[in-house]
Amino acid sequence: MSISKVLCGADRIMEYAKLFEGKRIGLITNPSGVLRDLTATADFLHRHFNLAAMYSPEHGVRGDAQAGAAIEAYVDVKTGVTVHTIYGGHRFPKPEVLSGIDVMVYDIQDIGSRYYTYIYSMANCMQACAKLNIPFVVLDRPNPIGADCPEGTGMEDGCRSFIGQYPILQRYALTCGELARLFNGEYGFGSDLTVVPMSGWKRSLLLSDTDLPMINPSPNIASVDAEILYNGTCLFEGSNLSEGRGTTRPFEYIGAPWLDSDQFAVELNAMKLPGVRFRSTYFTPAFHKHKGILCAGVQVHVLDRTKVMPVELGVCMFLKAKELSGTQFKFVPPRHETGDYTIDLLMGSNMIRREGIEVQEVQAEMQRAKNEFLPIWTKYKFYR
Repeated sequence: MSISKVLCGADRIMEYAKLFEGKRIGLITNPSGVLRDLTATADFLHRHFNLAAMYSPEHGVRGDAQAGAAIEAYVDVKTGVTVHTIYGGHRFPKPEVLSGIDVMVYDIQDIGSRYYTYIYSMANCMQACAKLNIPFVVLDRPNPIGADCPEGTGMEDGCRSFIGQYPILQRYALTCGELARLFNGEYGFGSDLTVVPMSGWKRSLLLSDTDLPMINPSPNIASVDAEILYNGTCLFEGSNLSEGRGTTRPFEYIGAPWLDSDQFAVELNAMKLPGVRFRSTYFTPAFHKHKGILCAGVQVHVLDRTKVMPVELGVCMFLKAKELSGTQFKFVPPRHETGDYTIDLLMGSNMIRREGIEVQEVQAEMQRAKNEFLPIWTKYKFYR
């Protein structure tokens, strides 16, 4: 496949200058918010318009905070503007932190996952701005794992959280701009929403099919393969197995000190899951679960990015790891959310904790949820 030239919304700011001229601009961004020449969107807006404030999601505006780390208001050294947090205990910005802006801009590279907190920072700010009649602008970016194949489970009301705030599928197959339209249209935000669209992008394109650089959207997503696998292997955050945080291959390494890595790999490969191969491996996390302890497990090797079904893959891996772990397997509580089990928040229900649950039952629920989601998905697709 030839490489496609793509212009992101940030690259088209000057085409939409009327949205920003004479306005005090607020910006929700992180290190992935850049133009083609790798100039930060924050720096570009500061140079050409009036950047009045920034708003920091998880990991910080400049990406200098680890997962879940608390962030307080501070002054950005490069621009001199105040950065307000929209994470932790400040997920809905209060009127006083929005009072100094006339328009809010969102520019973050999403990875197409229901678990990713950035999309809920966007949603919350859309609602907060709507209450104050502040227009909201999304500078659109590609869905890096492609956007032509929705996949996942539904969501019960009791399982909503900041890693699953709305009943979209785990792999919802929309851009952030399309998703903003969905939130606004389906959940009554009332936002004065404008999406600055991309040019040159189509739904079937992965990030690796474009000429855009790979910038880690968060500290533990370090490759396109990790972006693809995240919708599945992130399920291990709901267990006492390591999902590879603290290694050079987060969400590609899965393991625990007690696992038989060879057996794990053999049994996973026997499932013949599309687009991947599993290799027995060992790793020692430098932080997070099992810090400093040798773990046995597998590395998920992506052989064909277009064929991987990450949610199904994650479910198969999770249930197999549970089976092989015996009594050493544990479900874990959320680190930063309410509820008893992280896995319920990730799955949208307690189904994967049910005694004797089979992969086929989860697959049937995924198909039901997909059938329910498809009419909504189709309604908000903007790109072909």
